[in-house]
Amino acid sequence: MTMPLRRTRGIRLALTGALLAGLTLLTTAGPALADDPSASASPAGDEAGPTEAGTTFRTATALKQGRSGTAQASAGDYLYWVFPADAGQRPTVEATVKLPESATRRGTSTWQVDVYDGLRRRQACMYGHQTRKAAADAATVELSCVLRPVRAWSEPWANDPLPGSYYIRLTVVDLPAADLGLPVDVEVKTSIKELGGGHDGGGALAEPLVPGVSVASAGETDDTSASGVPRTLATGEPEDGWASGWWTDRWLWTVGGGVLAALAAVFGYSLTRGRGRPAHVPPGT
Repeated sequence: MTMPLRRTRGIRLALTGALLAGLTLLTTAGPALADDPSASASPAGDEAGPTEAGTTFRTATALKQGRSGTAQASAGDYLYWVFPADAGQRPTVEATVKLPESATRRGTSTWQVDVYDGLRRRQACMYGHQTRKAAADAATVELSCVLRPVRAWSEPWANDPLPGSYYIRLTVVDLPAADLGLPVDVEVKTSIKELGGGHDGGGALAEPLVPGVSVASAGETDDTSASGVPRTLATGEPEDGWASGWWTDRWLWTVGGGVLAALAAVFGYSLTRGRGRPAHVPPGT
């Protein structure tokens, strides 16, 4: 009985080790994918960002993910930028306003940054400093807005962030009349955090919410218009394209869960099957 007992203990130890290894893999693989710096934002590279801003939604200046843009404007202007965000991403918008010298200002000012989706619905910030007041002697004011994770699809009545274009609007909402028109320097920056398949909703939009996508799609086949011109969108798209296809990292969790369930079943069976027929009991009884 010594050899079978040792063999049983060896099987139990092997199954226990495999079970623990599988649990460790599943608990560490997700955060590693989500927190990978190379996946959280697009590399800035050497390409310079835009040096102007639009004054309406239609004239918004395009920003790439992870890039910054600058503009010179006057206090009281509405400044607009637009950038793409895809499903499974959580965008963050940061804005810095350099104010004129305090000797030329008459009082405090309040600045605000708003973010709108492709349907021009104002999106709420999870956290950040969306509105801030600048004292009369302040040199700069910094604003930020962390949006909710972008969903692949949503109910018609919901206001969830959806894949497509996102508009940044920066303006002053409270300012002494004498300070209107003073020059200011503005810098905005967008960053993207990849959240992975844990935020997949099991559905997808037919097209991202990008201005002109319905016009560009009419009469097209295989991403080419009827005139033979390749399809282009005015506000661009993520550098690696919009999310598509059946693949998601949820498959890793599904397969890993199946493997762990099988190992647990084998391990449970090895614990409950017993040691077999005792040696003093003759066969056939």
